Amino acid sequence: MARLSRESGRWAPSPDSCVRNTFLDPVRNAATWQQRRKHSAGNLAGLWGRLLVAVCFALWIAASAFGQTDVNDVHIESREVEKPKDPPKQDLRSTSGLNAHVRPLKVDVDLVLVPVTVTDPMNRLVTGLEKDNFQLYEGSSSEEIRTFSSEDAPVSLGVIFDSSGSMSSKMERAKEAVVEFFKTANPQDEFFMITFSDEPEEVTDFTSSVDEIQNKLVFAVPRRRTALLDAIYMGISKMRQAKYAKKALLIISDGGDNHSRYTENEIRSLVKEADVMIYAIGIYDRYASAIEERLGPQLLSDITELTGGRAFTIDNPNDLGDVATKIGVELRNQYVLGYRPTKVVRDGKWRKIKVKLLPPKGLPPLRVYARTGYYAPAE
Repeated sequence: MARLSRESGRWAPSPDSCVRNTFLDPVRNAATWQQRRKHSAGNLAGLWGRLLVAVCFALWIAASAFGQTDVNDVHIESREVEKPKDPPKQDLRSTSGLNAHVRPLKVDVDLVLVPVTVTDPMNRLVTGLEKDNFQLYEGSSSEEIRTFSSEDAPVSLGVIFDSSGSMSSKMERAKEAVVEFFKTANPQDEFFMITFSDEPEEVTDFTSSVDEIQNKLVFAVPRRRTALLDAIYMGISKMRQAKYAKKALLIISDGGDNHSRYTENEIRSLVKEADVMIYAIGIYDRYASAIEERLGPQLLSDITELTGGRAFTIDNPNDLGDVATKIGVELRNQYVLGYRPTKVVRDGKWRKIKVKLLPPKGLPPLRVYARTGYYAPAE
């Protein structure tokens, strides 16, 4: 009877069988034992050989794995790198005498444009003045007027229309005023419109279609409170998308602010920084009960004067159309003065501007409307 040998993994006779064979045939059994001894020795040698091969194979696998680097596990070992020798000194000056090692020369052409409106004692527009009739100052320094024009340039214009509840009795007249204002438009002008009550709402994007503005205006209905300052903020922000250098806002409202998140000081700082002229038509009740309505005229006057625009106050809504037409004509008949500051300091601070008039002889005292200053660039 045979069994599986644990040492060699082969089938071997059982011990009982070996005992029986030893007693039955001693000679044959001795030969058998000798043969088995040789066979076991051969098996043992083969086993050691296979074991040696397996060990070598395992060492080769380990060496291969150790030589590979996971892309997610990069190890960088510092090593001494020989410093490059200093390059030989060369003459960095060209044959023309310029230093070729310095930064290229950068010329800044900072042209400040100042739109100017001139009126007579009857508040009528004065046209036909020349460059020599103006003097311009930045701070206390007199500046040379380098460019001068009075042509009808295209305008990017936004209408800020009050649709709060207090406009109920004036709404139709106010809509007619907008229509009259657009009759003075240049065919190349672009417009957008924002209405506001509790919050401002952009009802039209920039467009050259006056009809589109008028069609949207039909749906404006008076309701709720007045967020005037928020509407001005939205209008100034929208002007960043304007395609023309000349930009203006027209505000039509009947009173002060009573529902904005932004404060008056924040809006004043904003309009000083923005290159946008602001005009306003204020429709005020003579006997305003709320304090914000009593402060409304002064608020609009302060904001518009900072930008070189004007605020018109009317008591009779029937005058809305005439005033709107006057503003439209004024926007398209301004003088534009351009100068380059003699002292260019890029500190981001406010620069005060003053425009003085040298009118021709024989004219009555004239009034000048111009922006009061600008913020210098910070870089």
